Amino acid sequence: MKAENFFSESEKKQIIAAIADAEKNTSGEIRIHLEDTCPENVFEHAVTIFGKLEMHKTEQKNAVLFYLATKDKKFAIIADKGINDVVPTDFWGSIKHELQTHFKQNNFSSALCKAIETTGKQLSTFFPLQANDTNELSNDISIG
Repeated sequence: MKAENFFSESEKKQIIAAIADAEKNTSGEIRIHLEDTCPENVFEHAVTIFGKLEMHKTEQKNAVLFYLATKDKKFAIIADKGINDVVPTDFWGSIKHELQTHFKQNNFSSALCKAIETTGKQLSTFFPLQANDTNELSNDISIG
């Protein structure tokens, strides 16, 4: 299925709402990016997308990208240096494992919403919402 049609309009709204809810308690930033295919190593490609989306420009280096290549059935989670310096070493592995389990059952939107919620809770521990916080990155799902 093509990336732009991978989620229904209702699912897109749920995912965007999950991002907004997760970011209510943290200065961290979360984005979702979809593509049809991933022409190279998924992690390396997701790092490139992270840069193209200018996610590395957040003030506290606290952005997270959930990248999905829908036709290739590949995904990666990329977090900026500020996050990776403070979260537990197994944090991303546990979220990746949870996503894999649900993706195998074709529960894509609900799995992402849960992963976003978990990520937001963890980010709020290390990057609590500040009084002067601004939403530095769009909550919309980007498609490439």
